[in-house]
Amino acid sequence: MEIRLPGSAEPYRLREPVTWAPPPAAPSSRVVYAAAHVVANVHGENGPGLPADVDWDATLRFRRHLWSYGLRVADAMDTAQRNMGLDWAATRELIRRSAAEAGSLGDPAELVACGAGTDHVPDAGTLDEIVAAYTEQVETVRTAGAGVILMASRQLARVARGPEDYHAVYGKLLGQADRPVILHWLGEMFDPQLAGYWGSRDVEAATESFLALIRDHAPMVEGVKVSLLDEDHEVRLRAALPEGVRLYTGDDFNYPSLIKSGSHALLGIFDAIAPAAAAALQALDEAEWAGDEPTRARHLTAYDEIFAPTVPLSRKIFETPTYHYKTGIVFLAWLAGRQDGFVMVNGAQSARSITHLAEVFRLADQAGLLPDPELAVHRMKALLTTCGVLP
Repeated sequence: MEIRLPGSAEPYRLREPVTWAPPPAAPSSRVVYAAAHVVANVHGENGPGLPADVDWDATLRFRRHLWSYGLRVADAMDTAQRNMGLDWAATRELIRRSAAEAGSLGDPAELVACGAGTDHVPDAGTLDEIVAAYTEQVETVRTAGAGVILMASRQLARVARGPEDYHAVYGKLLGQADRPVILHWLGEMFDPQLAGYWGSRDVEAATESFLALIRDHAPMVEGVKVSLLDEDHEVRLRAALPEGVRLYTGDDFNYPSLIKSGSHALLGIFDAIAPAAAAALQALDEAEWAGDEPTRARHLTAYDEIFAPTVPLSRKIFETPTYHYKTGIVFLAWLAGRQDGFVMVNGAQSARSITHLAEVFRLADQAGLLPDPELAVHRMKALLTTCGVLP
């Protein structure tokens, strides 16, 4: 299969497709979540600023795809376009449906964790109003039966005067939690309105505030999801966490080395690379079970070799402006045949250029993530023609 891509004088020849068999079991050496996207209704009105119109059947089908590869699902989060098109009415329905679908396979609290935030009250102006907004969304998640992820709040970032206000809000939320939750630290590269989260624009000062909160409430903190794209900082933070509190890497640039060195994972890129990620994690499991060093080394080499070609793909998808990474995630789901159209809520399919998407196509092929090359080429040619790149 060949295709002429923009910026290249020669046709690009696709590799032979890779068959990624689902693993025999979920990863045992790490707890791993794929943050999942939502599939927009191709017949709906999903323009900028309009209410989200979601294709629920396709959205749930994609979650079954992720579960089939042994991954847990992190839902109603940034990858699902929270704060970038997925309104609270659609979010609430997504939480309900995703947890119910998980319940048909097992314990929804184990298979899916959902984001609870304050985005349905955009004008919240006091700490009490922010606590009330969080509480409402937490109750929605818990009623559905899913695990809770306390998302970073734009409203709290705007209102808080310093670390003490973050501690006051999160202290109340953790004090009323009925089971441990995951805390989420989303860097400003993912959402500029979250700059200075935890009370300081200085990362080290913010980290001390974050750690103090966790230490004060460790029994109710199951883990922390950190998306700062800073490998050294994550390793230091991981070492400083209280015993029993997991570090879920959200670093879509450095995930192979961070997972190998001990981080668990909650990653948007795993939406796009789930089959390869499952194979790499199986190799990591086998390395940790190995009875001798040569066998361990062989499995770790396999882990590195599987993940290696996914890193350039991930770095391309998450390039600046990073918050538009969802476009590449949905684009790959379309190329792979996991949804019928390349459309997104809020019209976000237009957020990346055709040259960017063409490079995502090439890198996905290099990573073995286009299961049906003929379909992928057909769809890519249609898009290139629509954009005027092909006659």
